[in-house]
Amino acid sequence: MVEWIIGAAVLALLFALLGFTTIARGFAAIAKILFYIFLVVLIVLLISGLFS
Repeated sequence: MVEWIIGAAVLALLFALLGFTTIARGFAAIAKILFYIFLVVLIVLLISGLFS
């Protein structure tokens, strides 16, 4: 999942540099959503690891 976040962020930067701001915003939003999903999964796994 981290690879997807990095990939979406790199694509957002690339499209922003090329001037495609709408597409860049879309990829930035995708990267942001994936990052928050990753954080939630990480926290859940850490908490479940403490109680097992």
